[in-house]
Amino acid sequence: MRTVALGVTGSVAAFKAVEIARMLVQRGTHVLPVLTRSGARFVTPMTFTALCGEPARVDMWDDTFAGEMHIAIASRADVVVVAPATADFLARIAQGRADDLLAALVLVARGPVLVAPAMHPRMWAHPATQRNVRTIEHDGRVQMVGPVVGPVANGEEGLGRMAEPEAIAQAIDRALFGSDLRGVRMVVTAGPTVEDLDPVRFLSNRSSGRMGFAIAGRAAERGAQVTLVSGPVPLPTPWGVRRVDVRSALQMRDALHEALGDRLDGADVLVMSAAVGDYRPAQVRQGKMKRSDAPVSLDLVPNPDLLAEIGARRTGRRPLLVGFAVETGTDDEIIAHARGKLDRKRVDMVVANAAADGFGRETNRVSIVEPGGEERLPEMSKRSVADRILDRVRDRIDAGGIK
Repeated sequence: MRTVALGVTGSVAAFKAVEIARMLVQRGTHVLPVLTRSGARFVTPMTFTALCGEPARVDMWDDTFAGEMHIAIASRADVVVVAPATADFLARIAQGRADDLLAALVLVARGPVLVAPAMHPRMWAHPATQRNVRTIEHDGRVQMVGPVVGPVANGEEGLGRMAEPEAIAQAIDRALFGSDLRGVRMVVTAGPTVEDLDPVRFLSNRSSGRMGFAIAGRAAERGAQVTLVSGPVPLPTPWGVRRVDVRSALQMRDALHEALGDRLDGADVLVMSAAVGDYRPAQVRQGKMKRSDAPVSLDLVPNPDLLAEIGARRTGRRPLLVGFAVETGTDDEIIAHARGKLDRKRVDMVVANAAADGFGRETNRVSIVEPGGEERLPEMSKRSVADRILDRVRDRIDAGGIK
């Protein structure tokens, strides 16, 4: 599990650090909270202790801890982030001071250090602050996240507001994962497909699209060039992702053909997480079907199996094919079905889960099935599941090279 030391200094924006901690924990990241004495006056250490499951540290001289606390925290943390970082804290790290636990931790950090400044715009613009910022940037050891333009505590507006928690969390993700998928061209499908019966009614399924959007977003954050082909969902487009909206299975097929090309050389990886409808009406009525008391029968015809079609067309190792299998039944039955899909559709990896574990939820519980075995993951956030899937994709690229 990746570990982040989260530092909190004495700014009104300290309340946003609680949201940052919550986001990181939900994404499967272990958080070590460290507060300055001033930071602890804005948000109590107990808040972070309860949220992170780790004691929030304030005093380097805590006699309940044996050893050098700043060294011990630094040895566990993959990334140190300070959010908010006051003008005073920027001055102290520019000078290389170690006069409290958090400043000492920044000096001894073994991985990336991120700071998110937060202060009144006039404090940010002051020559002394700007001189300290230039020193920090010149040293190259600390990365700034923000500040941004916006309203500050006293109602004035300008450059000095702390970056939003989501932007800081994304910067932390990039620091944790680096750019291990840089240059990889990836196509991801997401959401349901919709098959119209008439101008009013349609056939669809319960897919929310969250899993596919999480995969696309995390892939982009890890450096991939991502095209997301999505059925109708109200989700925002992830940062850095090119989105193509479709409605029906046939429209998704056309969009995939355009993205992949005739020779399937338009992408290095295809992740088919969309819940594509298996059937569509044989006839789409131009006018609304009128209600009557008589039973109604619908003639349905099979939709093309998009993943199987691409698997059959693939002649080499590209694109790497990742399929999804959403089923009902026991875990063993679901994995057995996924293994059959792995062989039958000539794909490289199948992500299998029970419908009740994924549809309409923020979390998922999946098994990643490959020719050599499977890994059963516990319930976790869909972003964390996305990272585990992308880790497998990266390992396959590193092992055999598909680009």
